[in-house]
Amino acid sequence: MSRPLLELADLVRTAGVAFSWRSRQWIGWTHIKVLLAIARCRTAALGGHVDACTRCGHRVISYNSCRNRHCPKCQANARDRWLEARRQELLPTRYVHVVFTLPHELAPLALQNKKILYNLLLQTSAEALLEVARDPKHLGAEIGFFSVLHTWNQKLQHHPHVHCVVPAGGLSLHRSHWIQPRSAFFLPVKVLRPVFRGKFLAALQQNFRQGKLGFHGPLKPLAHPKAFAAWRRTLFRHNWHVYSKPPFGGAEQALRYLGHYTHRVAISNQRLVSLVDHTVTFRWRDSAHNNEHKLMSLALDEFLRRFLLHLLPKGFVRIRHFGILANRRRATLLPLCLQLLGALPLSSTEPETSVVQPGSPLWLCPQCGGPMVVIERLTAAQLQLRSPPSLAGAAT
Repeated sequence: MSRPLLELADLVRTAGVAFSWRSRQWIGWTHIKVLLAIARCRTAALGGHVDACTRCGHRVISYNSCRNRHCPKCQANARDRWLEARRQELLPTRYVHVVFTLPHELAPLALQNKKILYNLLLQTSAEALLEVARDPKHLGAEIGFFSVLHTWNQKLQHHPHVHCVVPAGGLSLHRSHWIQPRSAFFLPVKVLRPVFRGKFLAALQQNFRQGKLGFHGPLKPLAHPKAFAAWRRTLFRHNWHVYSKPPFGGAEQALRYLGHYTHRVAISNQRLVSLVDHTVTFRWRDSAHNNEHKLMSLALDEFLRRFLLHLLPKGFVRIRHFGILANRRRATLLPLCLQLLGALPLSSTEPETSVVQPGSPLWLCPQCGGPMVVIERLTAAQLQLRSPPSLAGAAT
């Protein structure tokens, strides 16, 4: 893919230190550190490395990545590595995409309590899926799936939701056979909605009683128990949004599908159109009008403010595994599911030592297509010594 003409790093460098000064009422060191990483990513400031083709010997010097998970340039390689690791965990069956969204009334509280509410969103949506799937009226099986947290919409506004990619079926409760779904949509959305809402609000109430929630600014009155209880009751009065697509494809298609969601950041460089007079124009998809592609323009400061809304708390895990794919159960239950689905011989009593196929190289030689490998690391100072003289220096 060719390099975009405009990148998020260009916007950060244009805004410069003046943006931090103008935003001093709300910006913190965490925000500044992310902006600095994005601005320096794949520049000489971070050093570099020499890559050589193992086939033809072609060499090239590359700058290092910042590896910040909010940087759009660093996510492609991270996504490819993650997907390669998940390849052996995909089941030979169709998959389902289910989305759980927090109502907009909860978004301000989520911004002030990111770690707690994002954890609750991931955990309670997973519990809702697992509980409804175990019910014999719906599936009567143990399921397993990946969940990925996103906190934005196409306009970069705060919109916390979870994407779940689920094998269409599950392991029988006695673990004797694989159960196929009865419904075209896997599990009924009308049942998932109230279960998800009830579990989330019960967990929210528990965190409030334990004094774990913070209330600041306009939300400060909610710190009073009676005000919080009255506000919480209003959240029961409407359906929460749960969306499910019909089952699609198989394991390989699920792998490609996951790639669209796992390592996304709030906006990709490919969506940026222009920066003119400190106004950023970017593409967005209008889901209310048949996903029509439109353009939106924002002042540079407002664009960066919206982008920084989606920084995750330090150490927060946004991709999680649940059910039969949970880390503590996967080694035992995944081979059993593969056997029941006919992907492994049923006669084998012990898992055979599998030969792990080497993953495809992340970068291929531009000359012959062979795999490129790192042969030398370079510091920022070494890169400056290797760089050609400037035009001003050459003139003298």
